[in-house]
Amino acid sequence: MTPSPTGGPATPVVLPPHAPLPLYYSNEAEHQAFLRRIFDNTAADYDRIESVLAFGTGPSYRRAALQQAGLAPGAEVLDVGIGTGLVAREALKLIGPAGKLVGVDPSAGMMDQVKLPGVELVQGVAEALPRPDASCDFVSMGYAMRHISDVAAAFGEFHRVLRPGGRVAVLEITKPEGRVATALLKGYMRAVVPLIARVVGRRRDTSELWRYYWDTIEACIPPEQVVQALAAAGFRDVRRHASLGVFSAYTAIKPDHIVEAG
Repeated sequence: MTPSPTGGPATPVVLPPHAPLPLYYSNEAEHQAFLRRIFDNTAADYDRIESVLAFGTGPSYRRAALQQAGLAPGAEVLDVGIGTGLVAREALKLIGPAGKLVGVDPSAGMMDQVKLPGVELVQGVAEALPRPDASCDFVSMGYAMRHISDVAAAFGEFHRVLRPGGRVAVLEITKPEGRVATALLKGYMRAVVPLIARVVGRRRDTSELWRYYWDTIEACIPPEQVVQALAAAGFRDVRRHASLGVFSAYTAIKPDHIVEAG
């Protein structure tokens, strides 16, 4: 929060995940329209292409990351940006029949692809989650942070909906630190992946989606800023777990109680 110059209520600090990308949109309204179109239109192809690109390793990595974040049997999970259910599927294996999972996503097309019995689906955005205060034990977000409008607002919502002691896991793809590694990944994501998408996918939008993916990865705020935003939202034990130089798993815990200042 930024103090008001007039001494009134503090002004919320807006933290976009990346600068605007004029190749795809020119303002926030166009940004939201672009995201709705691109995700609704490519939903039917998404899982098939993701499986090809990840060489089948995606499920094991997502499951391990959730375990590392502390997801346990019987937990009530809110999966933000559930998409087609790739993270949710692994979460269900960990929470078991005693657990519960609710998925939130702005894309009706993506949620139409979720084939997970017992999962409740709710249309909504990360910055204004349609869930009550202190209503879940665990919040997950898998590779969706780059597609929201305000990281600070989203993390504030994660904190609000978690019960005291609740945990959060944010999975993201991070631009490599070295120039050579960055150039290699950029070439793969902007040239090879769209080609695969055109072969495997059934819609023209699919190759555009994967080019957009790289552009958001390249422009995304750095890991240290993500860590700072989680801490600023009120979380403790905020950590980033890096894998292969490009996969980041951010974990944090909502304190059991509020420590009074003074």
